[in-house]
Amino acid sequence: MAVPKPRVISLSKREGQTFGFFLRVEQGEEGHLIRALEMGGPAELAGLKDGDRIIRVNGTFVDNLEHSQVADLVRKSGMTVTFHVLGEEAYYLAIKNGINLADPQSHLTQVQPTMNGVSAPAPKLRLCLLQKASGGFGFSVKSTKGDQGIFMMDVVPGGVADKAGVKLGDRLVEINKENVEGATHDQVVEKIKASGNSVMFLLVDEETDKYYKNKCIKLGARLATVKYLPQKPRIVEMTKGPSGYGYFLKEDTKKTGHYVGEIDRGSPAEKAGLREMDRVVAVEGEEVDHFTHEQLVEKIRQFGNRCCLLVVDAETDQLYKKGDVSPLLYWEEMRSSQPKPSQPKPEPSPVPAPEPTPVPVPAASPAPAVPPPAEESYKPKMCHLKKTAAGYGFHLNGIQGVHGQYIKEVVKGGVADKAGLEDDDIVVEVNGVNVEKGTHDEVVKMIRGSGDTLVLLVADKVTYDYLKAKGIAITPQLLENEQRPEPCVPVLAQEEQTQRAATPPAQTRARTPSVSSASSSDSVDVRL
Repeated sequence: MAVPKPRVISLSKREGQTFGFFLRVEQGEEGHLIRALEMGGPAELAGLKDGDRIIRVNGTFVDNLEHSQVADLVRKSGMTVTFHVLGEEAYYLAIKNGINLADPQSHLTQVQPTMNGVSAPAPKLRLCLLQKASGGFGFSVKSTKGDQGIFMMDVVPGGVADKAGVKLGDRLVEINKENVEGATHDQVVEKIKASGNSVMFLLVDEETDKYYKNKCIKLGARLATVKYLPQKPRIVEMTKGPSGYGYFLKEDTKKTGHYVGEIDRGSPAEKAGLREMDRVVAVEGEEVDHFTHEQLVEKIRQFGNRCCLLVVDAETDQLYKKGDVSPLLYWEEMRSSQPKPSQPKPEPSPVPAPEPTPVPVPAASPAPAVPPPAEESYKPKMCHLKKTAAGYGFHLNGIQGVHGQYIKEVVKGGVADKAGLEDDDIVVEVNGVNVEKGTHDEVVKMIRGSGDTLVLLVADKVTYDYLKAKGIAITPQLLENEQRPEPCVPVLAQEEQTQRAATPPAQTRARTPSVSSASSSDSVDVRL
């Protein structure tokens, strides 16, 4: 029987702001209910739904607590709070099947929490490789009687541990990919001694430790940054020349994985930094360990005249295996810290039958000089979005008193990202209506009024500025082979919408911003 997985949602608010919902208990209903979500408030933006049940507050199980106790936990959280929630149907299904929602195992596999509609960057643990010098490792470990955990102390400034990324007060999670959170002081010391002159630590500082404990997420190397490791994978970007990329792929019967064979002198592969016996980890960010030789060759061919490989040499490969982490962590960190690159779309085309091993991957030569973009290349984008439980996955930003709205905080892999929206895109039309002169509140209202579907005409800043300088109106007619979408018509007539907006439902009017009985004796609520 599948155990319902709570959603992990973090909310942040500003001074004087509420989280934008009522917390209620109601006669005939079980659990602590989310009600009266404020449109555009932190709770709604994060994807909380009317009728959701709060299971945990900052990691504390609350389903068995009094209403006032839960409200106090939320209030005492300050400006940020993290909830584990279940939808109404999932909650009652769990109760019917006798599932123990207090069991931590029911939510240890949760993904990164959603914060106000945007996946917030989570703090990272640290993987640190220490290689002993004549003066030792340059640290000591400490444990406190009655407290669980081994902590790093006496970190020598400029010493081995300090240079490797170890910080005073760090808690030790793993030694050479073995979890030691339950180990004694003596056991930890013995494991470090047994490591010889080189040891790999997985460490967590106090704030990061609290962050994951609040979310009941089990610590592991998958949550770590690899920026402190001395060897790095390499991102190799190549452009094909007349003779192809200029390297061979080969299989090694004694090793698993795909390796680079002979490289032509002066080829694009050599100039891009590819080396013989590099192991190919990923192609355009997709891991290829499970690919057959022919599938990998075909994958590279699909990207036409350009291709990006993630590779590791033997030393780096061994280092990452020692830490039990994938080199793709490096790719993700590098890509998240840089502007999103424009990547060519795969060009599907008939491919001849696979050649015998080793298969030469068509190589490339230096790319010809790229002329300035023609006027035809300055095009807006038409983005069609369908809202999910996490919302649209972007923020709409504007400057007070200045016309113009632009896109910010596009969630990677979210609705907006998949629709083609990017940070700093300027919004030109909402559902077929030009909003360039609209205020922020007006545009937000239009987006909210569109229901679960939204059509945006946007342009990146370079395109927007260019077309405006040329006096060219930005309309869907600039898009080739694309028709102007029909404006989304709200279900309610405008008069009825206005009337409903001005007259909140009776249930909402009856609520008071305190923990007390509401107008009816069958419910208790609190504004949060």
